[in-house]
Amino acid sequence: MTQQKANIQLTNWEIVSVNPADKQWSWKTLFCFWGNSVQSIIGFSLITSLYLVYDLNFLVVLIGSLIGSIFVYFFCNLIGKPSQRHGIPFPVLLRISMGIRGAKYVSLLRGLVGIFMFGVQTFFISKSLGYLIRIAIYSYDQSIMDKEIFLTFFFAMNIIDWVAFFIALIIQILLFSKGHNFNKSFINFSALFVYLGLVIFLIMVISEYYLSLSNSFKTLLIYEDIFSKENIIPIITIAGTIFAYFSIVIVNFGDFSRYVKNEKELNIGNLTLLLNLIIFSLLSVLIVMGSDIILKNNLVEIDRVLTNPTDIIGKFNNTFLTIIVIFFILFASASTNLIANYIPTQNSLLNFMPKKLNIKSTSVIIAFIGLGIGASWTPLLSQIGILSIVDTIGAFFGPIFGIVITDYYLINKSKIDNKDLYSPLPGDRYFFSNGWHIKGVYALIIGFIFSASTIWNLNLNFLQSYSWLIGALMSSITYYSIVSK
Repeated sequence: MTQQKANIQLTNWEIVSVNPADKQWSWKTLFCFWGNSVQSIIGFSLITSLYLVYDLNFLVVLIGSLIGSIFVYFFCNLIGKPSQRHGIPFPVLLRISMGIRGAKYVSLLRGLVGIFMFGVQTFFISKSLGYLIRIAIYSYDQSIMDKEIFLTFFFAMNIIDWVAFFIALIIQILLFSKGHNFNKSFINFSALFVYLGLVIFLIMVISEYYLSLSNSFKTLLIYEDIFSKENIIPIITIAGTIFAYFSIVIVNFGDFSRYVKNEKELNIGNLTLLLNLIIFSLLSVLIVMGSDIILKNNLVEIDRVLTNPTDIIGKFNNTFLTIIVIFFILFASASTNLIANYIPTQNSLLNFMPKKLNIKSTSVIIAFIGLGIGASWTPLLSQIGILSIVDTIGAFFGPIFGIVITDYYLINKSKIDNKDLYSPLPGDRYFFSNGWHIKGVYALIIGFIFSASTIWNLNLNFLQSYSWLIGALMSSITYYSIVSK
């Protein structure tokens, strides 16, 4: 086997080093990237719940959130710089510490979580599309929904649900499989579009109830004793919660940082996470508070503060507003699905079978598996505790991060042999033991045990928000101890 033929086995044009001329991401693109990451329904509900539901000081929540995002910024810089310098995605970077064959299977763990969550997220996106279809049908003929065809359910979904699900799946696959340049444009547009929607909604609230909203917001601002002993634990807890929310994108952040122009743009762009968190927090909290005021003034009975945007619009008897908000939700959900689930899955699959797969074929695989997962979510998967299994697989992500960072910065002193990254020949740098770096696998298992224990050991459940950090620390210490000798 010649060197050239050997390289073909591990080479795919989508995962080779990015041409410097093709590195077009600036800090503005990363601002939109982080905007998309926070602009999900889960992100909206999480942030507004922290501020409003748990009766915490506004500034305490803000400080805790910023501390958590600073840790995200620090770790994303660490994992992002190798990919930015060498133009390689996360699965290829993983070859330096797991071996060229070991990286295939270890990176596939991220792909498994990604493809599962893609299917689930697509199902929930289809629910929003289903609302639009029902509104359209109802506005045309109010009695048509009573026909038998709409009352027949298969896998807990009727014909409208199935049509909406297929539309959501097909549109995403068609959009996301166009390549990284289109993905960049979609990310930029979606982030700004959703922020525009939030601002418009807030203006509608302020225009009618400015004084009431202003007075309600002032009650949240308490400046005394922010750093008192009573607030230290909440700050730490909030920081851990925010970090846990963003941790899913940290380990494979190199999938995106590989397209950034230079390290300066990378550093500034990652700092915009803090700016996004401040902007999104203010907009979402004011919207929730304003909506609560409007609903109470309109004598709408609610037994709690509504923090889920779909619950909020469900209480407004305004079809036009509902349609507009659903469109914004669709863009926010789709862009989050692209960043957190689709791209990581795509690159993991390309790395697993680089010779046989491409963007189009991986999109077919993702669509087929996503179809099965999304269709099975309500009647089966949501009933059997599948998320505990997904969380357990996710417990590998912190340890993977710890090993890669330790290997790149401490063991290899920020150096990578690009040629050997794509060589399956015995004796080459990343071949190790038949393509596996046994010491790396050992450190990964040790880190996983510590990380997963916070999920499965009831006495350690209070540390679950920090499972990623615990796993990263333990795998890093173990890896350095056995490799540096």
